[in-house]
Amino acid sequence: MAGVAPQWVLDGGRLRLRVDSGSLLDLSAADVAAVEFKGRRSIQGHPVTTRPSEVILGIDFNRFPLEPWIVLRPPAAGQSAECSIVLRSSDGAVNVESLADNADQAVIGDSWYPIATELMREIDLLLAESGAAAGPITLRNYLKLARSSSPRVLFEEATEIVPAAIKADPAAPSALFKGTLYPYQAIGVRWITLLANEELGGILGDEMGLGKTVQVIAALTQRVGAVPNLVVAPATLLENWRREFVKFAPDLKVVVHRGDGRTGFPSVLRGLDVVITSYDTAARDLGLLKTVQWHLVILDEAQAIKNADTLRSRTMREIPKRVGLAVTGTPVENRLEDLWSILSFACPGVLGPLPAFRNRFENTVEGAVALQPAVSPLILRRRIAEVASDLPERIDVPVAIEMPDVEATEYERLRRTIIDEYGASATLVALTKLRQFCTHPLVLQSVDDDLASSSAKYVRFIEILDEIVAARDKLIMFTSFQRMIDMIVRDIARRFGIPCFWIDGRTDVDERQGIVDLFSETDGAALLALNPRAAGTGLNIVAANHVIHYNLEWNPAVEDQASARAHRRGQQRPVTVHRLFYASTVEEIIDQRVSHKRRLAEAAVVGTDGDDDLTDVAAALRLSPVQEDEG
Repeated sequence: MAGVAPQWVLDGGRLRLRVDSGSLLDLSAADVAAVEFKGRRSIQGHPVTTRPSEVILGIDFNRFPLEPWIVLRPPAAGQSAECSIVLRSSDGAVNVESLADNADQAVIGDSWYPIATELMREIDLLLAESGAAAGPITLRNYLKLARSSSPRVLFEEATEIVPAAIKADPAAPSALFKGTLYPYQAIGVRWITLLANEELGGILGDEMGLGKTVQVIAALTQRVGAVPNLVVAPATLLENWRREFVKFAPDLKVVVHRGDGRTGFPSVLRGLDVVITSYDTAARDLGLLKTVQWHLVILDEAQAIKNADTLRSRTMREIPKRVGLAVTGTPVENRLEDLWSILSFACPGVLGPLPAFRNRFENTVEGAVALQPAVSPLILRRRIAEVASDLPERIDVPVAIEMPDVEATEYERLRRTIIDEYGASATLVALTKLRQFCTHPLVLQSVDDDLASSSAKYVRFIEILDEIVAARDKLIMFTSFQRMIDMIVRDIARRFGIPCFWIDGRTDVDERQGIVDLFSETDGAALLALNPRAAGTGLNIVAANHVIHYNLEWNPAVEDQASARAHRRGQQRPVTVHRLFYASTVEEIIDQRVSHKRRLAEAAVVGTDGDDDLTDVAAALRLSPVQEDEG
């Protein structure tokens, strides 16, 4: 074959040159481009007389190279997270695995491309640093790549909020869990368990009313032997957590760590399944808590650490743990940094240092869109509308609130005054001042003050309203006392800037429907404050899908009729009914009485023993919220 001119050959998806010896000469993309686009007439000492496009017909030759990318797919469609290496141009894409090793040129379809091999080295380095490879990857690998600032990493959009694998394989109920989970709650338990198995944390961000607490408790019962666990919550909700554990996991060893009687010995804490404490106590006892290697640390109302630079946020990040779980219905309240702060507790390092985060993700819609792929596997957020088929039409949420020391001391003074004045002759009416005090201490005073500074119940009310307003939902709330209605309407209108309406005994009957119409026609969030006796019947208020009983009524029929203002024919959404009451006060006796009456009604028991009132009064006067101070 001496003297035969070299010939262009398409071989194995790339261009080669057959030389006079008959062998195929490997070519670089630069060799091909030099002849095709720059008119060069020799390659590696071999003369060429034609351009490749003149011989390899039907192939377009491109000057611009294919660039390699890492494409990540979040866990979805019943599969694990996936990592693909692709080559992309303006008119095509191909998996790099389909190319020969170290190829820097390829024919794809009817086009020839150079390949940017220098960028492949960057891809290889990213994969090496994350421990990932093309194909299925762990969630930890996914997160390492996702938090990379490299422009070489792209994301496929997740098609599901929750991986189908979790839907198809929800956690089997533990024998330690005494309750029944809704299907979406079983999915939540499975999600928490999968994260914990990889020793990763996350945010359980379900909308209010979907039972975040019960999902956490069920998940803790799944992990027998993974102890101890720590729940940190606002001080007013410690009692509520304790009661939920008693109800759903009575066999777990659970202790509320607070007050002068709390232990100072790490060995005691290590011997428990669950320790419940407040943010303030956790900060004071940080030295003690740091001597324990906690398995799961749960922060309830985790928006409490949304500001990364506060002492509270820094303290929570110092507690040693294998897994962190933040529980909040509002993972982002004001800015994307809220999410960085919460995730820096739940999954340290996942979003990198704060200064770099600020530079990379601006507090804009575009910034949120860019951030979403990096955090979506770590946040489980369902809205009531999304799981409505799983839910009953009415969701009852009893909230037992612990009265703080200052309020408890004043309550105790009022209780003793009533005992001294009425003794054994006390009636339900004699307890009115205690009920008023539980509504708000300022109800008994003629002065106005910051309502949140002197009532733990009002603080909880604001926290609930935060979520309602953020969702642009409407709320009707019931309270028996005119002064409370006046204070709430003034304060909430100022605090949230939303329309606030009210109806009580002072409102002319002919004006009431007009007020309801104005409330219903308001665009977005709004509040309607009602007296349960004056406005608890006759009105149709289905524009509201949240009801709050701010103080409880002795008669369950009054409460039920009030709730029925929103939960009635014509309501298109599940209605969440919140019942706020102070533990160890007259309100707990009212709650017990109401529950007892409902059980009798459900059992079709007619009549009463006639001594209910006297029994309830005696019980209410015996009960006191006063306890040892938290040290």
